[in-house]
Formats: sequence, structure tokens, C-alpha cells
Amino acid sequence: MTVRMQTGLRQLQLGSGVVLLGYLFLHLLNHALGIWSLELAGRGLVLALWVWRSPPGTVALYGAATLHFALALRTIYARRHWTLPLAEWVRLWAGLSLPLLLIRHAVTTRLASSLYGFEPDYERVVVLLLTSGTQGLQLALLAPGWIHGCLGLWFRLRHFRWARRIKPLLLAAVVLLPLLSAAGFIRMMRTVEAKSAMLAAPDPKLVAHQFTLNAWRHDLVSFYLLLIAGAFVAGQLRNKVERRRSRSSSLSA
Repeated sequence: MTVRMQTGLRQLQLGSGVVLLGYLFLHLLNHALGIWSLELAGRGLVLALWVWRSPPGTVALYGAATLHFALALRTIYARRHWTLPLAEWVRLWAGLSLPLLLIRHAVTTRLASSLYGFEPDYERVVVLLLTSGTQGLQLALLAPGWIHGCLGLWFRLRHFRWARRIKPLLLAAVVLLPLLSAAGFIRMMRTVEAKSAMLAAPDPKLVAHQFTLNAWRHDLVSFYLLLIAGAFVAGQLRNKVERRRSRSSSLSA
């Protein structure tokens, strides 16, 4: 592969990663607004939905996700060895968990809205998570993607003197935003629970089609995991064939 092509692929990876990091930033910021009030978080959600559901936002988000994942599969396939520094293992683990959040988001909000007219707000989302017992999963899926994106961006910025100079501030921001997001989400859950002794019923549109949505989510997650496993196995087979050819060439020489 030429140097120009490698540079182009790295630029595509960086650009798509920045878009996904922006999505996560807005997601975490929306949750953090819940520290002040459910209504303020709701207004932030309206703005975020306006951004990501617009035609440019939709193309940017899902195009970046597809491109970033395709480049990740290529990296998994092309890797010659798996002796990696700890930071790279953390980034890899965190990055591979991000599509799980995007799949859940796409099915629960975008697909449910397109097919069944479900329009999410934070109270409906919180009720759905509480009644399904997946509120912890929602919080757990955000942090790894944020870590992956911030590590990837730092690996690019660490070569600049100004970035190394403000590294403590960047690290504080990276740590503080997820903590504020978790605190805001917990505050919103308590607010919704305090409105009545019993939680309101989940949105009837989601209840009526929950089985179909769950099937979509299950199939997409299975397909995603299959692609990762396929890229890894194909790469290992390629490495094995290349080692065998190399040994044969050495013997014949």
C-alpha cells in the first residue's frame, strides 16, 4: 500500500472518529444537563435530535459509523500480531463496544420513530430503561466509546507541544464529563420515579412493537459480532498462509 493511501485512510479514520466523538459529546452533555432539571435535558435532547436527524446529520453520523467500523475491520484483518501496549488494548476494547450503543440508539429511537412514530423524550426514555432494567447498560455503553474516541484523538494530538502543555486540563475534561453525565442521568431517574409511587407505563407504541424491535437489535448485534470474528479469523488464516510461504521460500533458497 502506498504512503499516500495510508495517509488518506488515517485521515478518513480521524474524520469519522471526530464525528462519532461529537455525537458522544452531545449525548453525554445532554445527560449532564439532567443535574439541573429534566426539562433542561429535554431541551438539549430536542437540539441533538434536530442535529442528528437532519439529512446532513444523518449522513454524517451513520456514514461516519459505517466508515469507522469498516476501517476497524480492515485493521483487525491486516494486523500481523496482537502484542499491543495497554493503551492500545483499552482503545480497541472501547472502540468495539461503541457500535453496541449506536445499534441500540438506532433501533430504539430512529427505527422506532420511522416505523412506529415513537418520538423520544427523556421521561419516556427513562421510563423505558427503568421498566426494562437496562438503565445501567445505558450508562455503561457511553463510557467506553468516549474513552476510545478521546484516546484516538490524543494519539494524534500528543505530537503537538500545545496539546502536551494542556494535557492535565484535557484529562480532567475526559474524566469529568462522563461523571457529570452519570450524575445527570441518575438525577433524571429519581425525578421520574418521584413523580408517582409507580412508574408510568412505557409508551404503548414501543410496547406493541417491542418484540420486533428486540429482534432487530439482536440480529444487528449478531451480525456486528460475526463481522468482527470473521475479520479476525480471516486475518489469522492469511498470516498462517504467509508464514508457510515464507518457510517454503527459505527452504527452497
